[in-house]
Amino acid sequence: MGKRIIFTGGSGKVGRYVVPYLVERGHQVMNIDLAPLDLPGVPTIIANLADAGEAYNALTLHFGFDEYLSGNGRGPVDAVVHFAAIPRILLRPDNAMFAANVLSTYNVVEAATKLGIRKIVVASSETVFGVCFAEGERNFTAFPIDEDYDVDPTDSYGLSKVIGEKIARSFATRTGADIYALRIGGVVEPQDYAERFPHFLADASARRRDGWTYIDARDLGQIVHLCVEKDGLGFQIFNAVNDEIIADIPTEAFLAKHAPGTPITRPMDTFEGPMSNRKLRRLLGFEQEHNWRKYAGVDRDNRQD
Repeated sequence: MGKRIIFTGGSGKVGRYVVPYLVERGHQVMNIDLAPLDLPGVPTIIANLADAGEAYNALTLHFGFDEYLSGNGRGPVDAVVHFAAIPRILLRPDNAMFAANVLSTYNVVEAATKLGIRKIVVASSETVFGVCFAEGERNFTAFPIDEDYDVDPTDSYGLSKVIGEKIARSFATRTGADIYALRIGGVVEPQDYAERFPHFLADASARRRDGWTYIDARDLGQIVHLCVEKDGLGFQIFNAVNDEIIADIPTEAFLAKHAPGTPITRPMDTFEGPMSNRKLRRLLGFEQEHNWRKYAGVDRDNRQD
């Protein structure tokens, strides 16, 4: 049976894939954003979530006129998915971006828990690992990168996401709600396989800051759906990435060549992504549908090790 979901940031790059995925699986979604989402059946509330009053009020609104005019009141909300954010550095001044991201996360999570909503999914980021938006060259300290990796970002965006995870944990501990934080990898849209992956494969440095790993925006929809459906895990952090490395040779051989000074702390699957999603697969049952090799025309049998 479908759930009633409030989704913040559904009009953004990721939301435009995740929200339709949820709707296709029978969920009813209301979007909260600064711009509308052109998707039939999904109303958008325009709200500044960094304002506590707007955030709280938006989370109490009806899911459109049909519900409002019925006279039966606003139905219960099963989950809040909070993806709204300024999505990277160098779009707004650092302090403004940091304040907007942290305050919006605090306001949404606080409002949701006080309204009795027991499932919250928040968008964290691979930037918490400290490499993606580092100024200058910075290397990962070990592979594979899992959820126990020591997060140490030096940029304001990554720091805002670390604080967001701490907010999520605090409210999960305080209220007993299930709150899952997704460390979203480098997002890939369908057209990127033809337009960008040839470059990624030709130049190993092109995806170094993403740990040579990615998340297909459509598979991220599946991950959010699985989070909404899976109850009882309390506070959890998941690396939201696809299964395999963006490389045409096995992972350990690739890392020995392109990250020779970085230790590998356990045996890795042949083409396992250096940013590992093992926890996602184990606890949520994630099975990727969009392996990059299906679209980029790489034949494993003809690879050179």
